Amino acid sequence: MKDQIDELTLLLLYLTSFKEEEGPFEALRSWKGYPFSSLDELREAGYIVGGNRSKSIYFKEEGEKRAKELMEKYNIKDEL
Repeated sequence: MKDQIDELTLLLLYLTSFKEEEGPFEALRSWKGYPFSSLDELREAGYIVGGNRSKSIYFKEEGEKRAKELMEKYNIKDEL
């Protein structure tokens, strides 16, 4: 069940994300109002970046890819 919670946390982070200019790049960000244990797992898996003091996370390329795979798994259309 813990893996499912981490999957759904990643999916919710993605579904509530927004794009923001970060210097010359565009970054996909999301506010992190989710259990720290799940966020820690997603950070350790290499899906997201963001310190415990910040209120948002950045998606790494692999995290965005995995979130899109989860959208297919749960039959959710990509609106981003």
